[in-house]
Amino acid sequence: MLWVSIGVARSSCARSGLVAKWQPGLPPCRRVSSAWRYKTAEQLDLQALHRVRERLVSQRTGIINQIRAFLLERGVAVRQGLRFLRAELPRILAASCDGLSPRMVRVLEDLACDWRRLDERIERLSSEIEVLARQDAGCERLMSVPGIGPIVSSAMVAAIGSGDAFTKGRDFAAWLGLVPKQISTGDRTILGKISKRGNRYLRVLFVQAAWVVLIRPQSWDRHGLKPWLEAAKKRLHHNVLAIALANKLARIAWSVLARGRAFEASKIQVA
Repeated sequence: MLWVSIGVARSSCARSGLVAKWQPGLPPCRRVSSAWRYKTAEQLDLQALHRVRERLVSQRTGIINQIRAFLLERGVAVRQGLRFLRAELPRILAASCDGLSPRMVRVLEDLACDWRRLDERIERLSSEIEVLARQDAGCERLMSVPGIGPIVSSAMVAAIGSGDAFTKGRDFAAWLGLVPKQISTGDRTILGKISKRGNRYLRVLFVQAAWVVLIRPQSWDRHGLKPWLEAAKKRLHHNVLAIALANKLARIAWSVLARGRAFEASKIQVA
C-alpha cells in the first residue's frame, strides 16, 4: 500500500490544523493531504527485486571498505574508486607485499571471492530488472528522461505505479524528500536543507541520475537543460546543484509517467 502525505506551507495548513483539532480520531497522515493506492502483484515483485539488489550492493560496499581498511593498515594505498581496487587487488595479492602476512593474504582472497559472488548476483538481478523495465510501457517512457535508466525507472514504477496518487510533480518531489524544509514567520520565509522524507532508496537513485547528467555537459543542450544548468552552476555549490537537478528530474519523471507520453526536450526557463 502506498500512503502519501504532503504538508505544504499555505493557507490551507491553518484549516487543516482546525480539522485535526476538532476531529482527533482522524489519522495524522490524512489531516493535511493524503492518498493511498494498493500495489499490484507486479509492483510488489519488482519492489522485492530492488530491495534484494539494494541489500547486496550494501554488502558489496562493506566488503570493499573492509579490503581497503586492511590494506591501509599495512601501508598499501589504492586510488579511490571501485574499478581501481578491482584492477589492483589481484596484483597486490600476487606480489605478496612485505606488509602482508600469508594469513592476511588468505583473508583478502576470501573477501575478494565474496566480492565476485556479490557482483554476479547483482548483475543477474540488474539484468532481470532491465528485462522487466523494457517490457513495461511506463518504464520505457521514463527512460526517455535524461539520466534515468532501467533501475531508476523500474524503482519508480514499483513505488508509485502510474503516479496518480500525486496531483503534481512538486508533490512527488516532496514525497521523495527533495524539497527544502521551510520555516516561515510573518512575511519572512527561510528555506533550509532538504527534508529527506519519504522513499530514501528512490531519492538516492534520482540524485545519482542527476550526477550522471552533470558529468556529461555535452548532453545538456540536447536535453534542453543547458540554460538552466549554466545559470544554476554560477550560484550553487555543485552538491546543491545535484539536489536541485534531482528535484527537477523527479518532477519531469512524474509528468512523463502520469501523463502517458515520453520526454520531449525543450528549453527550460532559467529561474
